[in-house]
Amino acid sequence: MPDARPNILWICTDQQRYDTIGALGNAHVSTPHIDRLVSEGFACTHAYCQCPICTPSRASFLTGMYASAVHVNGNGNATFPNHPPLVTKLLADSGYDCGLIGKLHLTSAHKRIEERVDDGYRYWEYSHAPRDDWEVGHGYADWVREQGESLGELTKSLDGVPEAFHQTTWCAEKTIEFMKEEREGPWLASVNIYDPHPPFNPPKTYRDMFDPEAMPGPLFQESDLEQQKKLEMVDFQGKAKHPDELDIRSPVIPRSPGSGADRGDNDLGSKRDGKTLQAAYYAMIKLIDDQVGRMIAALEETGQRENTLIIFMSDHGETLGDHGLIQKGCRFYEGLVRVPLIFSWPGHVKAGEKSRALVELRDIAPILVELAGLEVPDYMDHRPLWPMLSGERPPHSHRDFVRCEYYNALDQSDGTYATMYRNAQYKLVVYHGHGLGELYDLQADPNEFETLWDSAEHQDIKIDLMHRSFDASMLAMDPGPERIGPM
Repeated sequence: MPDARPNILWICTDQQRYDTIGALGNAHVSTPHIDRLVSEGFACTHAYCQCPICTPSRASFLTGMYASAVHVNGNGNATFPNHPPLVTKLLADSGYDCGLIGKLHLTSAHKRIEERVDDGYRYWEYSHAPRDDWEVGHGYADWVREQGESLGELTKSLDGVPEAFHQTTWCAEKTIEFMKEEREGPWLASVNIYDPHPPFNPPKTYRDMFDPEAMPGPLFQESDLEQQKKLEMVDFQGKAKHPDELDIRSPVIPRSPGSGADRGDNDLGSKRDGKTLQAAYYAMIKLIDDQVGRMIAALEETGQRENTLIIFMSDHGETLGDHGLIQKGCRFYEGLVRVPLIFSWPGHVKAGEKSRALVELRDIAPILVELAGLEVPDYMDHRPLWPMLSGERPPHSHRDFVRCEYYNALDQSDGTYATMYRNAQYKLVVYHGHGLGELYDLQADPNEFETLWDSAEHQDIKIDLMHRSFDASMLAMDPGPERIGPM
């Protein structure tokens, strides 16, 4: 590990797919600043979240454990456990000055500002959804009011919130403010941008940059509808439909607080003359990229870039019409569980590397602990990633498999419990209690169109993967309190 402790600029977008970065193969987006991070840093092209919805995913990468081991399995929770501590708390206790800018979402923000835990953040600029229905505590809404505007009124416009008043812009403003503060010792900034989460309504100036007719469209075959019909009792934020019926040509129209837009409903409103969801989604990512550029420029202007590790990632992905689905829930297709993960630190992280090694977002917390000069806690499943990032180890392999979980997240009476186990070739998904599952050969079928779950010639492979997945699930459990005696 490096001798000096670096600053850490940890940027986490919300609901951004892995395949949305120009330098990583998408010719339809515009991400020159993130592309620069790729060219100057290390891109993990096969990084996976540990749950395809917000709170469990965030609980996982902020603690270095699976969400089920932290006992945080869904959104909307009243409280967050006292143990294990967030990695930001560990770093703060070691002398880091930690700042939160944007969303946290470890507990419910429904009709309240979410309750804080002992998170280690000294600087606190909080935001959740782009709404203005909290009386106090919503830093983003307060910032808009300070500029003479009302966030509640701005979100009613079909032209989107203007760039100058957008949550993504506010995140950059407050991050730059934090990075420029006078201090002794290193800092960590957790920058949690709300986009490209619904409502899919970017500023019109950005939406106009992307021609809907030039978009590639979702991954879809007619057989998808039959497959999704088999899974219709499993939690998801909308029903599968043919892409022509999903109205993916019309971004979500913002509605009044509590009307459903903030809950992720799959009602996409009225059509807007060829403005596709995909184009709107890429427009939101373009705004993110521009603000990432501002943050990088501020680091360079203040002479801090050479001593700052930048991490760019997302908490989970978005189906974006793939397989007839929009938004998120209990599915494990690549667009939903595979996310961007880029590390950039001049002179310390190997530049220009694009690694296909399997990585989990849980792998981030141990890196931060080690960079802070601390011992990695026993409760973190520590698979050292830093030697691969620094070039001390070949970039071809890291984990033999990655896992993702979804446990009763929407609190339906019958419950939804599912696990994903993915190795270099196969992805196994089991919807527990329903007798349902999916099996994909990702080498032969990377778009996940043909499930092999019922294929006679693949039953031995399925059974072997089920054994491996079961073992991995058992080993991921929280062992409970420390044992101090024989009885």
